Amino acid sequence: MWSSTLTAYLHYLGFMVAFAALVVEHQLFASELSLKQAWRLVITDSLYGLAAVTVLVTGVLRVMYFGQGTAYYLHSPVFHVKVGLFILVGLLSLYPTISVITWISGLRKQEPPTLTTAQGQRFIWIVRGELLGLALIPLLAAMLARGVALPFLA
Repeated sequence: MWSSTLTAYLHYLGFMVAFAALVVEHQLFASELSLKQAWRLVITDSLYGLAAVTVLVTGVLRVMYFGQGTAYYLHSPVFHVKVGLFILVGLLSLYPTISVITWISGLRKQEPPTLTTAQGQRFIWIVRGELLGLALIPLLAAMLARGVALPFLA
């Protein structure tokens, strides 16, 4: 009972931290970043990555050991859409994460990152896409828990 409760709690907490980290990334990002802003983005993106891994690991544990049973999830189109959306958000996060990682060596030399307008716009729109994707995942989770089908897959 405690294992299931703790796993669910960590799953929800990880999801909330991931969403919050993306909101902070969106708020911190600017076309001209100071050293302080850039370091904060590095830290925030790292926190986002840890939170996403927490969501993934606890999600797998919930499917395999603490949920409705593997068969229930694997036979649900809503589950497949939910997991696909999580994967899509993860793939979208590669661009901001790789961008932030490439800044670290310059930041250690006290050099703020320089970005083109296109890079800045791409970064911010990708973060917005991630936020949209993450915002839809709880809806799919609620549908899955209640056995509600997706009309376009029915």
